[in-house]
Amino acid sequence: MSTREARIIDQHEYDGIQEYDNPTPGWWSLLFFITFVFSVVYFMFFHMSPESKPLRIDEQYKSAVADDLRAQFGEIGDLEANEGTILKYMKEPKWLTVGQTAFTQHCVSCHGNNAQGLTGPNMTDDHYKNVKKLEDIATVIANGAANGAMPVWKHRLHKNEVVLLAAYIANLRGTTVAGGKAPEGDPIPPWPTAAAAKDGTATSAPTSQPS
Repeated sequence: MSTREARIIDQHEYDGIQEYDNPTPGWWSLLFFITFVFSVVYFMFFHMSPESKPLRIDEQYKSAVADDLRAQFGEIGDLEANEGTILKYMKEPKWLTVGQTAFTQHCVSCHGNNAQGLTGPNMTDDHYKNVKKLEDIATVIANGAANGAMPVWKHRLHKNEVVLLAAYIANLRGTTVAGGKAPEGDPIPPWPTAAAAKDGTATSAPTSQPS
């Protein structure tokens, strides 16, 4: 019997037609296995790991937009990290993009993609550990807190980025992400309104801020 005939699978004979046993080549099976393993790793990294954010096309686009906006800082000058300035930029979507990008690049590993809290506290509720008033957010960002658990960012971020990041974080208050970390610290009064900060006649606004 020839080698060709030996490969015939007799039980697969139909109407006089016999099927040959031609297994998939080993190199093809290996290649398929490698692509399968790669797909699993790729999915877990790009869709589940916060470390992949800087590599995603959409995040690179946001980063490029933020870089362009930072080049436009001459338009707004050097911002002061005070209550009135933070309140003003909480209402400026164009500049909040810079704050959001800074948060994505530097804060998600501790505070989560939606600021829901991981090792760091939840930033979407009304409880704060080191913040008593609005400008304290910028102070904590710049100088750190909790004996280094919250890093010092004033040497790595532009002064304006600190203010805009503070505005972005302040704007997350009241969004209360489902499944977020349990509240830490003490509840504090709502943020003041922009008008209150300007004339000093009022002290607070509704707790829930626009996201």
